[in-house]
Amino acid sequence: MDTSSEAVYSRNVVEFVAVANEFCKYAEHASELKGDELLGILQRILPLMYLKASLLPQLDPFFEEGNEKFVTEADWTVINDTLKEKFGTANDFLEVFDEKINETVGPVVASISENMADIYQDMKDFLLLYQTGTVEVMSDAVWECRMNFENFWGQKLVNSMRAIHKFIYSGEEIGKVEKEDVTDDETRNTSDWFITRRQRDLRRDIE
Repeated sequence: MDTSSEAVYSRNVVEFVAVANEFCKYAEHASELKGDELLGILQRILPLMYLKASLLPQLDPFFEEGNEKFVTEADWTVINDTLKEKFGTANDFLEVFDEKINETVGPVVASISENMADIYQDMKDFLLLYQTGTVEVMSDAVWECRMNFENFWGQKLVNSMRAIHKFIYSGEEIGKVEKEDVTDDETRNTSDWFITRRQRDLRRDIE
């Protein structure tokens, strides 16, 4: 296995950084684009991001404590709300790969905007840690990103790809969802993010 210094600057990591940066750039500037344009961009970026994430090196964490988080609840909400408005009637889809299915009767309604906001949260935190230039911090960022890809956002990415593909080739146009028809999202508490809890659990497993 490569040393941490070699690994964090390897071609596979650098290429993943470039794709993750593009994804975050479009997520942050979504208000400047039309919904169908955004879906077309995601159709091309998401498969590439999945491929590059699958090639990230397998590393061990340096630090016992969790990595620093930068994306706040407010940041997540802005991304989700902007994308939800842009995607309109194309946003919601029925999901068959969801943890909540075991807790409910019938299909689960998922959201492209929420999935993308979750992925953005992980990508932005990863990029900001990677940009520190400290090998140990960068290595832990790569380790956590690969872990979250395998256990969390990778599934959200492929789930959203199904919905995006179906809409793009359906010939339909994006319709506007009236605000009174939109249910409030579940309150999200940034003091205990899902991926932060999973990170702590996996660190304990390694120990």
